[in-house]
This record gives sequence, structure tokens and C-alpha cells, in this order.
Amino acid sequence: MKTRIDLKHYLLYSLAGLLTFGCIDNMPEVEDLPSAAVAFDYKIIDNSYQLDYYVGAQVEFTSISKAEGVCTWDFGDGSTATGETTTHQFATAGTYKVKLIIGNQSRTQPILIKDIVPIMTLNPIENESGICEVLSTQVSISVELPNPEGLTEEYTWIFPAGTTDANGNVLTTSNEPNPGKVKFAHVGSQTVRLQVKLGGRPLEEGKINIQVAYNKEVPTLYYAVKNGNIMALKLAADKPAGMNITPYDMSVSSGKHPLNILFNDQSLYILDCGTQFIYVNDEDGNMGDGRIQIMAKDGSRMETLLSNTGAAFDDPFYGYIEGTNLYFANRNTGIARIALTERNRLYSLSDFPWYVQNALLGYYSNGWSYGSMNACFTRIDGVWYWCKTYNGTGIFRFKESDILPATITGGQTAPADGIALPGMTPKSLVWDASNKVFYFTVYDTGYEGIYRCTLEQLNAIGGSKGALAPYLLKTAGGKSVIPITESGKGEGSSGEFIGICQLALDEATGDVYFGLRSAYPNEVKSGLMRYNAKTKLLEHVIEGVDVYGVTINNSRSKLF
Repeated sequence: MKTRIDLKHYLLYSLAGLLTFGCIDNMPEVEDLPSAAVAFDYKIIDNSYQLDYYVGAQVEFTSISKAEGVCTWDFGDGSTATGETTTHQFATAGTYKVKLIIGNQSRTQPILIKDIVPIMTLNPIENESGICEVLSTQVSISVELPNPEGLTEEYTWIFPAGTTDANGNVLTTSNEPNPGKVKFAHVGSQTVRLQVKLGGRPLEEGKINIQVAYNKEVPTLYYAVKNGNIMALKLAADKPAGMNITPYDMSVSSGKHPLNILFNDQSLYILDCGTQFIYVNDEDGNMGDGRIQIMAKDGSRMETLLSNTGAAFDDPFYGYIEGTNLYFANRNTGIARIALTERNRLYSLSDFPWYVQNALLGYYSNGWSYGSMNACFTRIDGVWYWCKTYNGTGIFRFKESDILPATITGGQTAPADGIALPGMTPKSLVWDASNKVFYFTVYDTGYEGIYRCTLEQLNAIGGSKGALAPYLLKTAGGKSVIPITESGKGEGSSGEFIGICQLALDEATGDVYFGLRSAYPNEVKSGLMRYNAKTKLLEHVIEGVDVYGVTINNSRSKLF
């Protein structure tokens, strides 16, 4: 019988021998060292599945105990056996506590038995682009089905609507082990499901998502779903009648609170402010868990640009990319910047000093001070537009030359560009440079909604909420979009509600996309929405989904 050693005691004895005799020539092999009183190994002995502990697989258990006597096995499923070596099959999936008893001593080890699930794989696509294109590309799926007992197999394939076989026949289901080549009539993640019975026993359903491309090159919208994944959607304005454009599931978690996502140079930048996005008394300054991640446009690669482990207020909330830098705002204080080439950096004020703070602008102590700043910002023709939602509200406007060399407590002249919408609470904004129009959201009670105007009109509004009316956007039913701003009815608190986090511009059409958390879902449902520049109306793209940040890859492609 093999033996093993108590290694700690062995090393002590070895050291004593070395001191006494000067050297040791014959160090024993570890596997030859004394073993525990009761111990055992186990392995799969089926020829086909030697590494997989599946239901029905033959598991061989072998005692490697130092103790001598009759080996009694309890497999934790009501079965027992005797013998130094024995085999056992588990009939159902689960974690079993296998116990070996020799005399009055015993040893228990857990063993995980997995249920059999059909493993589905998309076979290589046989065309020049290597993508599955709607209505034209035929694809096939291979299946690996672990069947250690050689039981009878029954297959039921379930295909999404519009699927056809190699001969062009509509295919909804198939009972063949291999249904052959198929093609799809709709764009997006098309889910093929497979139900299998082994020996009459239903297995867990297998499924595979096939990313079906559009047949023309169009922009791609990305959005982050609450408690879900990053999704992508082709923005096809001229799709054929009967064709559905559904989202792609990128299989990348949205994170905790990704209020802002940005697209730049083939990559998606996800600004997740972490668990705590509203005020918290973080006395120890260690509740921060926000980060900026970089996702390849097809979801194949994820990297970390920046992480925060300090104060919750220093998590990254909103951002803006210009040139080689990403500018990011924390909750309360200011904007810092990081080079797009950085990776795996840990946030600290010494490494990433403020680009601008509240108190580095002449607005400070002239009716405005520190407060909630977890809102959008952008730069238009060299002028920064920075939304402020607490302690003096509006949109700070300033040039880089207006940023003061040191923080102030008052008495400085405000920037010449002035504050837009003073006394209002703008949260989200985007600039359409081609059409020279500005979109923004307002959260003030009675004036909630999304607005569209020129910069000249924005200046004319001033601080008069009544002057907003001509620029309010509405649905075909005459309703404006009213985001949640009432405590207890959504995520957030005063000035920090998640209602419309971000606006994203389709540069080709002038359409503007956003996620709405609706205060009145009976009038306008929550979901992914857009302003249709052609009809000049707000409309749903997808109803019933809770959306955080949105962004658009304006470069055209069939897939990503």
C-alpha cells in the first residue's frame, strides 16, 4: 500500500540528520512517504470521459490509508461498498460526501458530480467575412453529448422564428441528432435550443447564441442593462419588412452602476461607479469600488483601465473622450483625466490630479459650490459644458484658460461663457455638431423631460423654466418622458436619480438614443428610447428594459 508523509515532521527530522551527519544523500520521493491514517483517491475510469465527473460515469475509489483493516465506503447517496478499491456510479447531480471507514477511524471528502448537458458549438463559418449574415449565410452546429452509460438518445432542436434549412424550408424544430445547415431571417443574438433525453431522462437544456449580422453596413448601439449584460443593437433604418433587429448579448456583465459608456477606436469604455452612487458617510474612505473597463467592440476582450479602492466619492461616474485622453468625473468634486493607453491603474489623486474642480472656477462661492456632480459633461467648440445638480444648479461653461491655478473661496470673476440653465437641474446632454443642435434633460418637477434647441436658444432660455416649453420633445401621443425623481420609487436621491443617464447621437441620422426609467409607466413605459430626427418624435426602441449608459459606434459594419 502506498504511503505519504507528514511533511512538517519529515523536514524537522531531515534537518536534525543534516546537523548530525553533515549531509543526506537519499531524499525519499514524496509519494513514498507515510500517508494519513485514513485517506483515499478517486478517478474516472470510463474510456471516453476520464476527466469529467458526470452522472452515470464510473468513479473508482482507492484507499491509500496507513491504517489497516476492512475498508467500508459510504458514497453519500445511500449506497455503500467494501474493499480497498471499489467503483460507483452516481445517479443524480450534486455534491456528495464520500466517507471511508477503517476500524474506528474515518475520512470524508466531497465529490462534485455534474449533470450531463449537451455541449453546443458553432462550426467555422464558410465565407470570406467569417460572420453569419442574415438571410444568406448557412451555419451548422456540432454537439458533444457525454453518455458514459451508452443510453438511448432523443433529440429535440428548437430554432428561432424565421430559421430555414439547407433547402429553404421553414425549420422550427428537428428530432435529428444533426439537423444540418440552417440560416436565419432576423438580426441579433439568435438562440438555438436543444432538449435531450438519455434513457428517457430529460437533461438540462442546451443553448447557443449565434450572432447574426445585418446584410448592410450600419452603426451599432451599445447599452448597459441593470443586473444584466452589455447589449448591442444594429441601427438599420431601412430594414426589409418582416425582418426583426434584436439585440446582441455581448456576454459581458454591465457591472453595478455603469452610468456612462463611451465608444472610441474599436473599443467600449464602461464607467461603473460601483455599489455606492449616492451620498454615504464614508469616514474611512475605503468604500470605493468603481472602475473603468475596456471592452473590445465584439466582446472578445476585456481590460481594466482604472480601479478605485479609496473613497466612494472618487469612483468614476461620467466621462468624455477627446484625443488621447479620457476625462472622468467623480461624484462631487471635479474631473480628472487618464491616457487611453494606460492599463490596470489604481486611482489616487497624486497619480491623477484634478483637471478641474468646482473651486478652480470663478463660479465657486458666487451662488455655486461643491455638490452632486454625477452628471454628463462635454466640450463644444473648445468650451466645456458640465452639468451640476446640487448646491447651485445649471451647466457650468468654461474654457481651459478659465481654470484657475489654485482653489478659491470666492471673489473671482466667473468665466465669460456663463452658466446655462441657472437654477435648473440638467442631467444628460449631447451635441449634434452636424445639425448644430443641443439635447439636454431636465429633472425639475413639472419640467421633466428631454429638450432640443440651438446654442443661441439655450442662451435665450436663461433661468426661466417657462422658456423651456418650445423645446420639449414628445411622443406621438403628446407625452413627454418624465424620469423618476421621487424618493422610494427608483434608484437614487435628490439630484442623483437614475432616470436618463446618458444621451447618444447617431451621427448618420441625427437620432438620439437614451434609457428611460419612467415615473409614469402607464403613460410612457421604461425602456430604450430615441428621438427620431425624421419624425421629430420620441419613440420606443425596446420596452421594459432598465438601461444605464448608452453609446454608439458610428463606424458602419455588418456585425460589430
